[in-house]
Amino acid sequence: METSARKRSITVGLFVIIGIVIFAVGILTVGSMKKIFSSNIAVKTIFDDVNGLKPGNNVWYSGVKIGTVKTIRFLENSRVEVMMNIEEKSQEFIRKNAKAKVSTDGLIGNKIIVIYGGTQKVPSIEDGDELIVEKIESTEEMLAVLSENNKNLLGITSAFKTISKNILEGKGTVGMLLADESLYNDVDKTLATLKQASLNAQTMTASLSGFTAKLNQKGGLANDFATDTVIMRDLRGTIGKLNETISSANVMVSNLKTASADLNSNTTSPLGVLLHDESTASNLKGTLKNLESSTEKLDENMQALRSNFLFRRYFKKKAKEQEKEEVKQPEKVE
Repeated sequence: METSARKRSITVGLFVIIGIVIFAVGILTVGSMKKIFSSNIAVKTIFDDVNGLKPGNNVWYSGVKIGTVKTIRFLENSRVEVMMNIEEKSQEFIRKNAKAKVSTDGLIGNKIIVIYGGTQKVPSIEDGDELIVEKIESTEEMLAVLSENNKNLLGITSAFKTISKNILEGKGTVGMLLADESLYNDVDKTLATLKQASLNAQTMTASLSGFTAKLNQKGGLANDFATDTVIMRDLRGTIGKLNETISSANVMVSNLKTASADLNSNTTSPLGVLLHDESTASNLKGTLKNLESSTEKLDENMQALRSNFLFRRYFKKKAKEQEKEEVKQPEKVE
């Protein structure tokens, strides 16, 4: 009896010890998962909507669990304050300008808070700091936007349906192009003409390019005019002298006009009398006739003097001297 009671006591004691060990291991495991036994700092953030977030949900940074949600409480204006416990060993990697958002652990998992961003130049977070919240569109808002987009897409589809129907019925410019063969041919001819005009323009451009290349070729007249400063200086001097000559000619023409006007207006001058007085002109003609007749008579008198024996010897002597002069002149030429 005593032996069986002792065995029963030992068995009960073993089960109690095993239960205590399992309980302790369970507490340690859960504490490790919930970060109960690690040193933490408290950091808060304020959301407009936590989308089902609860105390005890995890906090992640760069894909690593660094803490848990401690408390959630309402503030004024329907805002929600979330307090988080962050491990001290992760504190140095999170900056004061980091941001927080509510996300999901997996596709259909629990809600979590994700901390991200921050720059190295900014100090690390401290106990009691508040993180900036990035507003994330809720599922309802995204569905509302998607619904509105679907309505717009339906309107666009209806409009395209109407347009395509009008085109198939030959309405409008595009429809006429598809249905009216003559209009299509006219447009095709116009495009061909435009293409030919484009080719002509290219040919003309190439010709102009060749022409300008020849103008730039050294030794050419155009290149000399453009680059030779001596030619340009001489050309400018020639043009200046030509302008002076034109000015002198203009002055001479003006003087001739003035003289002509004076001759036409002044009838008392000799030239004016000759031009305008008919009696004077008639007298002048008579005088010229008298001079002509007097000259003829003078010739006759000279012939008569040569025939006269008193002057015959003189004229013979004069003729001999003239012959001697003519003989001497060729000898001087040689």
